[in-house]
Parts: sequence; C-alpha cells; structure tokens
Amino acid sequence: MILTVTLNTALDLTYRVPALTPHATHRVTQVIERPGGKGLNVARVLAALGHETVATGFAGGATGAMLRDLLAATPVRDELVATAGPTRRTVAVVDTTTGDTTQLNEPGPAITPAEWAGFRTRFTELLDGARAVALCGSLPPGIHVGAYAELIRLARAAAVPVLLDTSGEPLRRGIAARPDLVKPNADELAQLTGSREPHRATRDARRRGAHAVISSLGPEGLLAATPEGLWRAAPPAPVKGNPTGAGDSAVAGLLSGLVDEAPWPERLTRAVALSAATVLSPVAGEYDPSAYEELLPRVKVTSDSEAA
Repeated sequence: MILTVTLNTALDLTYRVPALTPHATHRVTQVIERPGGKGLNVARVLAALGHETVATGFAGGATGAMLRDLLAATPVRDELVATAGPTRRTVAVVDTTTGDTTQLNEPGPAITPAEWAGFRTRFTELLDGARAVALCGSLPPGIHVGAYAELIRLARAAAVPVLLDTSGEPLRRGIAARPDLVKPNADELAQLTGSREPHRATRDARRRGAHAVISSLGPEGLLAATPEGLWRAAPPAPVKGNPTGAGDSAVAGLLSGLVDEAPWPERLTRAVALSAATVLSPVAGEYDPSAYEELLPRVKVTSDSEAA
C-alpha cells in the first residue's frame, strides 16, 4: 500500500457564483464538499488509479467528522489521528463567468505535544507494509518546523521510499533529511535555492540532499533532476482550466510510477498527464480519466542534452 500524510487536513468547500464582485452579495449556484489537504488529494487520485492507499494525519471537531464521513465514501483507508482542535476549512469561490478561483484557507488546529507523539507512534506502525509514503502540505500550529525531517528519518529507517511536497522552512529542513523525492513548484524552489533559473535551481535543490527533485513548471510540465540525469516532461500543448489539485495529481503519478518500478520517463509521463487531466476536469481537484488516457501517449519527455 501507499501511505499519504496530511498533517493539516481540511474540509474543502467550493462555491460557484455567476460572477465574483468585491463588496457585493452573491447567490451561490453550487456547493461542493470534499476531504481536503494535499495528501488526501494525492490519496484519492492514487485510489482512483487502482492503488491500495492509506491516509493519515490529524482530524478533529465537527469539520473533522464531516471530512471523515466524506473520506469513508472513497476507497482510501482512513487512519487519521484524532485531535482536540477542529479541522480547518478551505473555501474556493469560483467565478463561473471567468473561471477564476479565489481561495480562502483557515489556519489548522493547534496540535499538542501529546497528539504529535501519538501521531509519530501511529505513523511508525503504518510504515510496516507501506511501499512508499508521501508527506504533503503545510504544518498546523504547534508542530515544529523539523517535523517532516523527523518523519523522513523514520521512513528511511523502515526502508520506505518517501516523497516530500511542502514549502518554506519545513522543505529546507526536510530536504536535508534526504528524502527520495521532493516536488517543489517554481516559487518554492526559488525560495529554497535563491535561483529562478529552473535547471540551476533543480540541480541545486538535489545537492541539498534529495535523491531526486521534480520541479513544477506550471502549464509547461515538469523538470526532474534524478540519479539518471535531467529530464523534461511536457504536455502536448498548454491546457486551460482550473489548476486546483494539479500538483497533487502529479505527486500521485510520481508515486504510482515509483511503486510500479517504472523508468523515469514513464513516471514523469504519468505525472504530467494526470496534472493536465486535473486542470481539464469540470470538478476542481479531480482528474478527468478520459483526458488522462488521451494525454498519456502524447506527453513528450526529453533527456538532459535535449532539454538543456
């Protein structure tokens, strides 16, 4: 099975309005609720691809209960750890005229030292039988910035490959613990390395400790610095739509390829096709299976000499 970790889970609410106007009252035409947080997004995509998937992290309060009810309707196994504080909500307001999305993210619950210790114990237990683990998203209040580095060391001690997808100081601390993969976007990579030149920044990030670095280039695809060299993967053409969850779908593609022991070009092909199929999906944060199958043979992957 594949284990995903979402320390700062969320109940995702999407409001669709005909037009979003500042300082005005709006009538919402559609409300969508789903379990959210980057790791849970990754878990749903992996489960849809047919992988046995387990999700852990924290959930608490009435919003946490709603999140778990929604998660129970999916094939993802719920191993979330209870916390006294309420799970946060994220609100996406979609302007159906323009397609633009305005995002409002609440802070997470304050995690106590006892709750963190309990989570570490459960995480260590879940590593037994895991083929890979993904550590995703922000840290809720109360958890120290080295938390992901701590979890990476536990995964490495259990010989479980680990992917890290976070930002800021948690990324900086985490990458020094030598994860197998990290997947920053352009802004996160620039904050980490001080460079906005993709090739230089991706190579620099790998030198900081990660076995492989897969950086997002937005609509232009992915750039990967791996032990086998530098790879560039791009969709056949830029796609237009809602990018919510596209990066999480890319993480699912990378993990799917990892556990299937696929070569790097195939891993990147899956990641790019899933990401683009998520942008094209009519439901934010979900991927369009037919678009994914149509895109798979059309993703272009080039090696270092061709991409440079």
